[in-house]
Amino acid sequence: MRKSSSNAELTIRKQFDQICRLALKGEAVDYYRHTAYLQKHEVLLSELSQKEQGRLFTVDEYAVENKRFQALGYDIEVKDALLAEAIQSLSEKKREVVLLSYFMDMSDTEIARSMKLVKSTVYEHRKRSLELMKRMMEEYQNEQEQKE
Repeated sequence: MRKSSSNAELTIRKQFDQICRLALKGEAVDYYRHTAYLQKHEVLLSELSQKEQGRLFTVDEYAVENKRFQALGYDIEVKDALLAEAIQSLSEKKREVVLLSYFMDMSDTEIARSMKLVKSTVYEHRKRSLELMKRMMEEYQNEQEQKE
């Protein structure tokens, strides 16, 4: 009688082992199918190009944070605070020349005609303005580096 009960236990164990093997094989197939799906449909963030990463988020921009200038009837908005401060420090004519040249893409000839100036004067205003702005922004940068 002991032999028949041990044979029955052995049979049950074999059946259980077979069921476990089938279950594990099914799980393995599901796992490989799932990883193949992920490889086909998902991409790591580190593998995205800059352009693709740029489409994943948006940045809220508020007009309150920007500085507005007026030059020859144009409303010009400057988003960078340091640049706006540098532009603000210029005289009115120099400021208008810089704004019209770099923000409105006007040529020296167009600016000279609009402001009733000589073209060489516009060029000198722009050149000196850029030098002043560069110096001011570099001083600010140096101050920030010294604070750190």
